[in-house]
Amino acid sequence: MTRLYKELDVRPILRNGGEPFQAIMEAVQSLAPGEGLRLLATFKPEPLFRVMGKRGFGHEVSEIGGGDWQVLFTPEAGGPADISASASGNDAAVWAEPVFHLDLTDLDPPEPMTRILAKIELMDPGEVLFALLSREPVFLMPELEKRGHQWVGNFDEAGSAYRMLIRVGEARE
Repeated sequence: MTRLYKELDVRPILRNGGEPFQAIMEAVQSLAPGEGLRLLATFKPEPLFRVMGKRGFGHEVSEIGGGDWQVLFTPEAGGPADISASASGNDAAVWAEPVFHLDLTDLDPPEPMTRILAKIELMDPGEVLFALLSREPVFLMPELEKRGHQWVGNFDEAGSAYRMLIRVGEARE
């Protein structure tokens, strides 16, 4: 079977000093089921491998010359291509109803992360917070895990907002 790949060239964004993460996540959200992403970058984007792995994608990297790189992100069989979760957060169906609902879509980073972490400090272990964000909070996720909290999240059907449930854990930093 020949796999189809959508191509995204982020080299112009990087050469102009921009941050291509949002463009990459938008491209991932627009993939058809079973479709992969062919990413062209000016460096080997190793931090992206973990993010894409959590989304159910394997990767194959090759240098294409002139210091540029190509990464083929391929959906893995049975991978969670549309839902991300902390390692222990996969049982979201049995979580309690959220105690707090935060709509943070109108805030720029790092304000959503700051507000979520502050609200969690007021919550008891096992309580759940729901947050609606304008983008995927990639820096918040490892911070939550480090503090012993669980999370699940995905983009809404339109791909315009990221929904996240966070269950407060026992461990506090």
